[in-house]
Amino acid sequence: MDGPGVGAGHTRRPAGGPGPRGRLAVRAAAVVTAAVTAGTALAACSSGTPHAAGTAGTDVATVARAGVRDGGTLRWAVDAMPRTLNAYQADADSGTETVAGAVLPSMFRLDAHGNPRTDPDFVTSAKVTAQEPRQVVTYKLNPKARWSDGRALGAADFAAQWKALNGKNTAYWTSRNAGYDRISDVRQGAGRTEVRVTFATPYADWKSLFSPLYPKSVTSDPDVFNDGSRTELPAAAGPFALKAVDAKAGTVTLVRNPSWWGARAKLDALVLTAVPRGKRVAALAAGTLDLAEIEPGSLAAARRTRGVGVRKAPDAAYAQLAINGSTGPLADERVRHAVARAIDRKAIAKAVLAPLGLPPTALGNHLVLPSQDGYADHSSALGTGGLAQAKALLADAGWQRPAVKEGEKAAAGPGRTAVSGAVTVVEPADAVLKKGKELSLRFVLPANSPTLDDVGNRIARMLSGIGVRTELRRVDDTSFFQDHVASGDFDLALYSWPGTPFPATDDAPIFAKPVPAPDGSLAVAENYTRVGTDQIDQLLARAGTELDPAESRALTAQADSRIWAAAASIPLYQRPEVVALRTTVVNAGAFGFETPVFQNIGFRK
Repeated sequence: MDGPGVGAGHTRRPAGGPGPRGRLAVRAAAVVTAAVTAGTALAACSSGTPHAAGTAGTDVATVARAGVRDGGTLRWAVDAMPRTLNAYQADADSGTETVAGAVLPSMFRLDAHGNPRTDPDFVTSAKVTAQEPRQVVTYKLNPKARWSDGRALGAADFAAQWKALNGKNTAYWTSRNAGYDRISDVRQGAGRTEVRVTFATPYADWKSLFSPLYPKSVTSDPDVFNDGSRTELPAAAGPFALKAVDAKAGTVTLVRNPSWWGARAKLDALVLTAVPRGKRVAALAAGTLDLAEIEPGSLAAARRTRGVGVRKAPDAAYAQLAINGSTGPLADERVRHAVARAIDRKAIAKAVLAPLGLPPTALGNHLVLPSQDGYADHSSALGTGGLAQAKALLADAGWQRPAVKEGEKAAAGPGRTAVSGAVTVVEPADAVLKKGKELSLRFVLPANSPTLDDVGNRIARMLSGIGVRTELRRVDDTSFFQDHVASGDFDLALYSWPGTPFPATDDAPIFAKPVPAPDGSLAVAENYTRVGTDQIDQLLARAGTELDPAESRALTAQADSRIWAAAASIPLYQRPEVVALRTTVVNAGAFGFETPVFQNIGFRK
């Protein structure tokens, strides 16, 4: 990830690495971040015991504002220049979200455990004020809140954003309309600072909306929304304002907003600087960077660098094994279950997280992460039995080991590993066969992720233990998503999805049952495993309309158990976030889910 994420925006983008998304922006595009049987008992819908985030959510160099000096410029590494400054466009990235978090209003911000909280700088209250005959949410705005052009925040901004994002006007190039498409009316309430939003159908995740909020000068004009907001923002309403976008220098400069009504930003300027990950520790050492997310493999080098500290926390994203169930052997649910049960997820989590000093917890939930409140492990819905049961499932699907001749001993485990360029083949000592053909799977990995490369090799060796041959192909990061994952050109793949406080909305496209498109193709939304069920769709749809938070959580828990039982997406671990920063930098670090308080970031006195 380019840097700490921003807020409780409804849109979800990739968690970093080679993919079209970042954490906030348009959560409709796929997250592809290199980091990483019928009859199965579903009693696990309630088998996991929820707990209140036993994993620390953040690791930030926290200092009271009195201990932060006024002034200074902080240089913050990003992977690339933001492709747009509009967080609701399909090519928004994590640079987009960082800018939005510093310069635009958000009605809600996230705490360390992913819970949305109203932001008092923008709203004094926001709540459901009616459920019958229709759901109404009333926002009471901070009367001091105003745009840098002098105009007060108001209902006109909310209404313009709703109309731009509700999907009815195709002149707007939006990536997703979730939530806004359920609104039937936005208008001023009792006074200038009250905004009333009425929904045509109930919407449980209403707290995801209007975060960020753009000025009506952006959202009321399709040309400005589509093109003008890519490189410019006509007005700010945050502790910082946009000063310059310099594509040649690879920088975006934000400066203190003189119109900001809240606590004055400690920094004079915040400069987002495009720096390759492999060069970030050296840049920190040379004093040309102050803050940068780094790869876990760079941790030791950062620790050896004088004047540089390291912060580590579970990221707001998780690594998972995607099993393409659309064609071939993996279209058989028994084979998918065999593959899933052969993988020692605990061993993988330990290998990735323990060296970083993070809890080596195998992830047991697709919809709630361990650092979030309400996390529960539903993986028992996949079934139990390990290797013995995995082998039995393969045999039941017709994949048999060759008969052992009298006097010979059956082979077991991995046979040999052959490496040729970007391809590694892991051969089992005794492959399973069906009609004389070996069970061989194409495993696609991004070329430039040492972590995923190690995880992929571990999985291949585990699969060899049940007689499965694996061909690992490392492909260029730029083509990994579009040419392989999105197009379905894989059997197995490793990539990441971001976590979210709003799984009923944000995660529904990831697990949606594919449907035939008019042109004869398969419409998969974001479900690149191409496996889904009506039950999963129905449970998430019900969760998305249930205004009782406890009941909505119960429905998403049931949906998670069904997702496990489908055995197409196998969560492995909550990804680590490792951030290196100069020891003088304060109120920054590994934020996890938490929304940064940009006005408090600065340098120690």
